[in-house]
Amino acid sequence: MTRPAGRAVGTGSLCVLLASVLWGTTGTAATFAPAVGPLAIGAVAMGLGGLLQALTAAPRIRREAPALRAQRGVVLLGALSVGAYPLAFYSSMHLAGVAAGTVVSIGSAPLASAVIERVADGRRLSRRWTVGAALGLSGTALLCAAEAAGARSGPGAHSAGSTVLGVALGLVAGLTYALYAWAAHRLISRGVTSRAAMGAVFGVGGLLLMPVLLATGAPLLGSWSNAAVGAYMALVPMFTGYVLFGWGLAHVTASTATTLSLLEPAVAAVLAVLVVGERLPLPGWGGVALVVGCLAVLTAPTRAAPKDRAAAPGARPDRAPLPDVVVDASATGPERALPS
Repeated sequence: MTRPAGRAVGTGSLCVLLASVLWGTTGTAATFAPAVGPLAIGAVAMGLGGLLQALTAAPRIRREAPALRAQRGVVLLGALSVGAYPLAFYSSMHLAGVAAGTVVSIGSAPLASAVIERVADGRRLSRRWTVGAALGLSGTALLCAAEAAGARSGPGAHSAGSTVLGVALGLVAGLTYALYAWAAHRLISRGVTSRAAMGAVFGVGGLLLMPVLLATGAPLLGSWSNAAVGAYMALVPMFTGYVLFGWGLAHVTASTATTLSLLEPAVAAVLAVLVVGERLPLPGWGGVALVVGCLAVLTAPTRAAPKDRAAAPGARPDRAPLPDVVVDASATGPERALPS
């Protein structure tokens, strides 16, 4: 039995938001293993988390292997992006700070996702997405500027050179995040279940990260605390978070999912202040408020269609109109219940 479109989109949005909360803890968690470099953190988090996704989804991947082979170019693009993303993301946080690295990485993803969908799918973005993205990106810009100002005056100040490099790597992370979100959504919209799509993309991406983990991961075994951080990163934000994200991509577009993910830098910024001790000036809190406004716009229930519209010639009385956030029904595939 399928869910009504509005309810399915709402559930998908909730899954993405929950994933974003989990992802927002990664930068703070990484600070508890200071001896472990950003490449090792990224490789253990996304590498082991991706392999675990593939392992748990193995039966579905086997059943849907013909469909995955038919889309092997999309799978490979997603896997390469999965392999590049954590290396750029954690290096960005290491160089520019937890809040600034997260803000740039996640804040740039909605724009990259919109461009990808426009070029690859010919998708037009809805007015709701445009308003929500404007609020969210304004908030992330305020967060970035405020965190940078706090970092310059705080005890853990970053040099101008490292901050610039960190921002550049954050933009790479945002692009690769948008690419693997688009790839997973493309697979799901063409009939592959979310578990099989995410398991295939993240499993191959995890394999690509194994050489990096072998080359840089020795400090993870240096102490129990380092090992605990690595286990947490792989199991909670990466494995659990991306299972939720895959469920979300079954019901919302990649551009909407990456925009909802703007909750992650807000969570990361608050945790960086409360746990890590980074400073966040007042404009930064204004940025958090704008991000919350963005999420409110994107997740607010849509108004019911007027009766005369519902009764228009050719209308299907048994089908509710799709909410504004689904801007191209033909690209999202048939509605389905969340996979168990």
